[in-house]
Amino acid sequence: MRAVALRRYGGPEVLEVLELQAPAPGEGEVRVRVAAATVNPTDIGLRTGAFAERYRELPPPWIPGMELAGEIDAVGPGSDWAVGERVIAIVLPSRPLGGAQAEQVVVPAVWVAPAPAGASLEEAATLPMNGLTVRLALDRLALAPGATLAVTGAAGAVGGYAIELGRREGLTIVADAAPADEALVRGLGADVVVPRGEAGTATAIREAFADGVDAVIDAALLGPAILPALRDGGKLIAVRPFAGETERGIAIELVLVSDYAANQQALRELARQAGAGELTLRVAETFAPERAADAHRALEAGGVRGRLVITF
Repeated sequence: MRAVALRRYGGPEVLEVLELQAPAPGEGEVRVRVAAATVNPTDIGLRTGAFAERYRELPPPWIPGMELAGEIDAVGPGSDWAVGERVIAIVLPSRPLGGAQAEQVVVPAVWVAPAPAGASLEEAATLPMNGLTVRLALDRLALAPGATLAVTGAAGAVGGYAIELGRREGLTIVADAAPADEALVRGLGADVVVPRGEAGTATAIREAFADGVDAVIDAALLGPAILPALRDGGKLIAVRPFAGETERGIAIELVLVSDYAANQQALRELARQAGAGELTLRVAETFAPERAADAHRALEAGGVRGRLVITF
């Protein structure tokens, strides 16, 4: 099988397409014939060596990718899935089998859910990682209907799902956006849109909500700069380690999608919501495996709206 892989850390040029032996599913596992797998910031971290300590015991080549869509083509003992079913899956690449960017990927059956009805497999592949991240964030926040939630990085993949899922739970959503993204963010359901940027976002949120918002999902990684937007005793969800100190009793929690990798019920519900049109699946561009380096360059350049997808 073909797989996007790297055997050393470095720039996009270290990515290559290798011919590897297809893995066989074991007890409680399935193998997916992958149609699409996304490229995400974690892949860049793997490629550059940011996670070198995590991979220290795993010999190369390393296969990136944290989410996929395709059809099941083999089933291990103890699995209820059937060959031919269209599915999505979350994948944790820091394991001996590697990540999602390969033609055939074996995963635990609990990492899998049916693909959203009516979606292409390219669209479906964009749901698991960011959808589960937001689901985990909202579950940890446990906000009551009517509470105020600020979303930074609102035009991105995490931000978009945070707006849509938050609105469905009765939250009032304030989101940041550059002028070019304001229509997109409002279309996703933001109640209030404020300017994007580390310098002015918190101030603009305070102008809209004098006492501060109840919670923030900080997908833009603003860190301490967004704390003034929160009320005393509010909550901040970080999707990367928070670099700084809290203030005014604000609780800060890091969410890791790996904590929800086996939450099949949550993934199934996300797929149902996407199939019902309650979540927007956004594909920015597709790439052949041989162009994985171009996908990395595009992601690192910034400004991508929707997901970059490798298709097999």
